[in-house]
This record gives sequence, structure tokens and C-alpha cells, in this order.
Amino acid sequence: MDISRAAVIGAGVMGSGIAAHIANAGIPVVLLDIVPGAAKAAIARMLKTEPAAFMHKDFAGRVTPGNLDTDLGLIAEADWIVEAVVEKPAVKAELYRQLQKLRKPGSVVSSNTSTIPLAMLVADQEQNFAEDFLITHFFNPPRYMRLLELVGGPHTRPDALAAIADFADRRLGKGVVPCHDTPGFIANRIGTYWIQAAINAALDLGLTVEQADAVCGRPLGIPKTGVFGLLDLVGLDLMPHVSRSLLDTLPEGDGYRAIHREVPLFERMIADGYTGRKGKGGFYRLVKSDDGKRVKQAIDLATGEYRIADKPKLDSIEAARRDLRALVEHPDLGGRFARTVLIATLSYAARLVPEIADDVVAVDRAMQLGYNWKYGPFELIDRLGGAWLAEQLRAAGAPVPALLELAAGRPFYRVDGARLDYLTTDGSYAPVLRPSGVLLLGDVKRGARPLAKNGSAQLWDIGDGVICLEFTSKMNTLDLDTMAMIRTAIETIGDGQGRWKAMVIHNEGDNFSVGANLGMAMFLVNTAMWPQIEATVAEGQNSYLAMRYAPFPVVGAPSGMALGGGCEMLLHCDAVQAHAETYVGLVEVGVGILPAWGGSKELVTRQALKPGRAGGPMPPVTAAFETIATAKVAKSAEEARDLLYLREGDGITMNRDRLLADAKAKVLALARDYRPPAPAALALPGPTGKVLLDLVVENFRAIGKATPHDVVVSDALARVLSGDATDLLDTVSEQTLLALERREFMRLVRTSGTIDRIEHMLTTGKPLRN
Repeated sequence: MDISRAAVIGAGVMGSGIAAHIANAGIPVVLLDIVPGAAKAAIARMLKTEPAAFMHKDFAGRVTPGNLDTDLGLIAEADWIVEAVVEKPAVKAELYRQLQKLRKPGSVVSSNTSTIPLAMLVADQEQNFAEDFLITHFFNPPRYMRLLELVGGPHTRPDALAAIADFADRRLGKGVVPCHDTPGFIANRIGTYWIQAAINAALDLGLTVEQADAVCGRPLGIPKTGVFGLLDLVGLDLMPHVSRSLLDTLPEGDGYRAIHREVPLFERMIADGYTGRKGKGGFYRLVKSDDGKRVKQAIDLATGEYRIADKPKLDSIEAARRDLRALVEHPDLGGRFARTVLIATLSYAARLVPEIADDVVAVDRAMQLGYNWKYGPFELIDRLGGAWLAEQLRAAGAPVPALLELAAGRPFYRVDGARLDYLTTDGSYAPVLRPSGVLLLGDVKRGARPLAKNGSAQLWDIGDGVICLEFTSKMNTLDLDTMAMIRTAIETIGDGQGRWKAMVIHNEGDNFSVGANLGMAMFLVNTAMWPQIEATVAEGQNSYLAMRYAPFPVVGAPSGMALGGGCEMLLHCDAVQAHAETYVGLVEVGVGILPAWGGSKELVTRQALKPGRAGGPMPPVTAAFETIATAKVAKSAEEARDLLYLREGDGITMNRDRLLADAKAKVLALARDYRPPAPAALALPGPTGKVLLDLVVENFRAIGKATPHDVVVSDALARVLSGDATDLLDTVSEQTLLALERREFMRLVRTSGTIDRIEHMLTTGKPLRN
């Protein structure tokens, strides 16, 4: 089944977000709402909000707004119709009857509900409607949250489920998790229980919100928002609605009923508008002090009064650095809190399989993708030890879940050679299967040894003669070890005609690379090791050039942030296959320097060679200067095309799990009859061009948009991009531009303004305007 057109009914936050993301996939979509003008207003709102719903502002043109009363006929051509209206069964039932009259045969209808059982939704509907109906539960915001819970009923066509699952996977980039038709499905069923268990334990044990979040966050592999920070993020006022829907539909005796608790403080906060970030504040808030500075405050759970937030110091948090057991067995307040929450949450999750899903893999994946947990519940049980958890339950007089008894101390996951297995509900092990077309570096590495390794990078054999270069430093920062591994890869692959044919640069970290290691750079600056700094810049330039002109193709496969030196590396690849959520930029000016690993040279070259550009030597210089001097960062791979960080022929992969396979296919295609590119020589404007750029910067300084050190940095950048003293009749080589980059970099790095910027970035994580 081919999905070439779609429709979304309901232009609220979720419905409009779903429509925008379908548009991101390149599909025309109709967005309808019962309120006249609501769909049009929703599109306008999404074009202004951050984070953006559209991957490119032009994609809003793929969404056709309309009104239910006058435009429902527009759904007639839709292959997939998504309902996202108010959570009232009667309202949905009447809408379905209208859709049934107008939709084309074989079209799929799905609901975004997370509270109403599918059986109730199709009751009293026609048989062929039930066959074409399913639930697609998106998480908010639909563009960014990867989980899609997919629920079919006893009458749902298998090919309808398969078509939506495939489209959501490949075109929308979702991690599709099949769920059973049970209340809350998987993620919200367990997530809501976990939140309530943590709230109860914090109140009962007397923790502060800061202590609870510090323990119930990173030490458990959960985002640093923890529990109370998460409630501030999603809105405290959402919780009563979620709780009510679960209490209305959960079976008698479900564990959530036993722990659900109304908290008067929370009710008062909601009534007074303290619902979190969208309100006056929540468990945390930012206020201005007498000196005008912003101060973070936290609410006292006992008194309901705000006070200055503090950074908890608990020995148990330090113990968690060793392992999870060290945390939960620690006798301090944090250890008791973690033990209480984990025993309750993990035993609850174990009781729900196979009720909510066929296997533990689905449960773990849902929590990882829907709540951003690093480890799913059953992976956490393995880290604690299933036998330990069972013993804790017995000691407390609590029943041990049947699945935990079945495991009998065995792990829920085991590695058999290079294969990852999971424990099934019949007590046997089965392999964890990946969808066709998925290649994960983590799977490649399991049971394998790297071809080469140092402190910052390693090389892996990903099959078919392709080597993968993986960064392994903190935040994948780049240093001399990274450059050494590039050289090793070039030597290993050789001429590309033997065992090895090509290279992909990829990792599965949160970010591709945030650029050069600033901490090392600051150490060299503080010790006045200027020759070593210049040697580092030269080695980065030479390594990138060696990769660029190697006798085999190189494809960059980024996801997340690719900033500074990470962006420069991509600029020197033969091609890029980027995850759709790749944020690329040359941001060096923020720390008072300029792109000096070939980034300045490469961007002005791309602008000069851009098809259809304005004539003369000045337009490409101006365009590159604007991009670099203002540290423009593309907020999606699609936006990266506009800035020429991506070129014609570079690819975009919507599903991150498919990125490595797509990059491998691209580099193998390039390897056939591969020839390295020829170096470019540019006609640059020289001193005349620099004068024009200086005038622009002076105007910005005069109106307060450029600081004194901005002027210094811009002056250096203008010298490089204009070709410095070159004559208009001459051409400038790559090597000349690289030499200019090095010279101006070294001038800047010695200035007090740049040193202050680097120090400020290292200590605060934010740029300094000086």
C-alpha cells in the first residue's frame, strides 16, 4: 500500500504537529478542525514556535487547512486519515461515521488516542471500517519524539498495520512499537506509575525536589529532568487527566490503583497557575533578584514555599558511578529513595508482560523512545540482578511477578557470540531482531574487536569492504588522536581496490561531534604553547585534506549536533547521509576564533561553485561571511541545504536506526569507478572585498549588534574569505586559503577577548558577548 496523501482531523497541538511531520516526510496533508480558521491558525503558529514543527518553513505549503463542516470532502483522496480530536468516544464515533461516507476504499483510519480502547472506538462501526482502523499513538512533539505505539484490533487488516508501520518507520523516522489494546498502552502505563511511585517516595521519605531529581535522573539513565523537572516540562495540569483516564480503564487490582494519591499541594499549584514551564513556574521557577540576575528557585514540598534551589550532595549519587546496585544499597536518603522507586516500578513492569506487549523488548524500546530512558525496565532489572529484585520483593512480603519467577535469576538479555537474545514469556531465549534495512553500530561492535583504537576514536569493519570511523571522546570532541585515526584509516584502506573500499564516519552518540576539544585548547593557551597550537591546526587541516583526496570515497553520517570541527569534517567528505535531526554549523566565532580546519575555505568554495549564483567574486564571499560571522546553525538537515552545509546529492534519512545502512549504501555506490575531486582555485576580491565587509561590520557595531571583539574576529574572517592581499585577476589556491586560516586563527587565539570567550564557554557552556 502506497501512502501518497494524508489527512489529519483535529488541529490542536497534537493534530497539527502530526500534520506538520507528515509534511516533513514530503507528503501532502489536509488538516481539518471543527473551529473555523483553527487549522490555518495552527499552521501559522507552528511557523513561529520553537522548537519548530516543520523541518523547513517551505514544508508548511504541503499542509492544506480546512474546516470540518465545509471541507471534509478533502479526505476523499487520502490514503491515511489520522483522527486527533477530543478524547470523547461519542464525538469520535460520529466523526468516524462521516469519514466512512467519504473516504476511499482501502484507506486507513487511525486514532491518536492514548486513553480509549480500540474495541470501544470501532463498536457500532461498519465491518470494513473496523478492518481499516488502528491506533497510532504519537508522543509530543511529534517531530522530535521517536516513539509511535501501534495498536491493531481483531478485525484490523494485517496489510494496513504493515503499511502504516513501514511508513512511520521509513518516512516519519519513528521507532514503531506494537502494543496490545490495553489502557495507556506501554510507555504511559509504566511512565505514569513510575512518576507516581517517585512522588510518593519523595513525600514519604522527605526528599527535596532537587534531591529526587538528582537521584531519579542520570544515575538511573533517565534524563536529568528526573521526575519533578519532567512534570514541569510536560505540565503538571496534564497529570490529573492521565491519572483519571487510567483509573477509568485499568483492571481492578492493578498496581497503579494502589499507589495513586491526590496531593493537595499539587492541586493548589494547578489552581494558582503554577503548572510548570508553560505557567508561572512549577516545582522550579526562575525569578529576578534585586541585582537583575535570574535565580533558580525550587518549591518546598512540605511548606509549598519557594526557596533558592541547591545542588544536592548525596553519597549515594557518587556510589552510583560504580554501578546501580551501589546506589540502591546505599543507606543514605538517596539510596533509600532509588531503592523504593525502582523496586516498585520494575516489579510493576514485570507484571505487565505479556498483558501490554508480546515481549520485554517492546517494553524496553517504548520506554527508551517515549521517555528517553537509556535503559528499559528489563535492562534495569538485569543491571540490578533479577534474583536481587525477587529477593527484595519476598523480603517485603510482596508477590514476585510470574515473569521474574520464570527468569529464575537468568538475565532478560544475554549475548550469544555476536547475537543479542532476550528471554521470552515461555522461558526460552530468542534473538532480538532488527527490521530489514537497519544496521546499528552497537550490533556490529557486539562480540567484535576494533580494527584500530586510540583515546578518541576507533575503526570498525561494517561489512562489504567498508570501514566505519567512530569518535569515542566526551561529546565526540576532536583532537590529535582523532586526526591520527583518520590517518590510520587512510593507510588501512589504501587505494580502495583491495579488501577495503570506502569509509563511513558515524557514531551512535547523542551528537556527531561538538567540535574541537576546547579544554585541551585552553590548556595549551594557558601554558603559551603556541607552536603546539599551530601544529594542531595544521594537522587538522592536513588530515581533512588527506581524507578529501584519498583514493576512496568517504561519507559522513551525522546525527544530532555537528558543530565547529565536526561540521568542517563533513565539509571534507565526498558526500553526507544525514539524519533528518542533524544540527550543523560553523560556530567558532562564539569562542572568538574562526573555522581553521578548512571550514572557511570550504564554505566560500561551495558558495563560489554554487550553480546559478550571482556573478563576480563578491557574492560568494558575502554569503560565506554572513553564515560564519553570525554562527548560523541549521536546525535540521533540510535547513543545512540552504546554508550549503549539505549539497545536491547528499541524502537525508528520517529514521536514525537506518542511517548507517543508508550511508554504507551511498559510499559503496560512490566506490564504483571512484575518482577523487580536483582542488579548486577561486577568484576572490582581495582588499576591495575586505573593505566592503568591514563597512558591514562597522554598521552592526554602530547599532549595537556587534561587540568590540566581534569586530576583531570579523576582521580576521574577512581577511581569509576575501583572499587577503590577492589581486582580482589572480586565483587563490586551497593551500593559500588554509595558510590564511592558520595565520588569522593564531592571531585571534592570542587575544584576551578570545581567551575570555573560551574560558566562559568552558565554565558556563554559553557564549560570551565581549
